[in-house]
Amino acid sequence: MVIIRLSRGGTTKRPFYHIVATDRRNRRDGRYLERLGFFNPIAAGRDAALKIDLARLDHWVSQGAQLSARASDLVEGYRASQQAAAGAAAA
Repeated sequence: MVIIRLSRGGTTKRPFYHIVATDRRNRRDGRYLERLGFFNPIAAGRDAALKIDLARLDHWVSQGAQLSARASDLVEGYRASQQAAAGAAAA
């Protein structure tokens, strides 16, 4: 089964996460099928804290992939921020 979850990178005390589509049996930081975005919890200044390719994420979900709890929360927040930005640009 394919799952969309976070894969940890970065160094000690400076985490960085990739949002990946992977087989459920693979290790957390192991092999993945596709990288869908990233999450930087300690982003500062003009650095992007979150970026997700929603088109590819929707493709994987339509193929039966399931999101982990944390990935689901991040995607939900990202979609809301993208819709708010699109609404502000239209106004």
